[in-house]
Amino acid sequence: MSTLDDIAVERQRLAERLARVDAERTKLAEQLAELDAAERVLSRFAPAKAVTPHRARRARTAKATEPVSPPARRRGAGRGGRKAAAKQALPLGDATLRAVDALGNNVSAEQIRVYLGKQFGMQVRPNHLGMALQRHRRGGRLSEHDGGWSMAQAASEVPTSS
Repeated sequence: MSTLDDIAVERQRLAERLARVDAERTKLAEQLAELDAAERVLSRFAPAKAVTPHRARRARTAKATEPVSPPARRRGAGRGGRKAAAKQALPLGDATLRAVDALGNNVSAEQIRVYLGKQFGMQVRPNHLGMALQRHRRGGRLSEHDGGWSMAQAASEVPTSS
């Protein structure tokens, strides 16, 4: 019976060792997830992307063995894939006023948006243009009638009815 007892003891010892290894793996997986999250947060604050040591080591190893194909991009891996928006020469509010002045009276917001794209190279979202138009309307610089926008008339230009 001693052989069976030895096997049972060895099995118990291996089961305990396996449980310790599994707990260690879980702990390391959690730490890795925390580090990945910290890296994503820090990459948003960093001025330029730097090659991490892990990636550099992998690239050196791959170059020594075989040619490297471009790495597949991960989705949701931060803002690395986007281009930084260029500083516009003219603010949206001023460009909107110039567009309405150039296009004349009773122009639609879509016509203004197309004009801004062609003349100033500005790709403007419709809701942003709408906010700029409404700011000018509240400020008395633009007026809206039946969905068309025009320059507001000054008080001296308004005809008085007697």
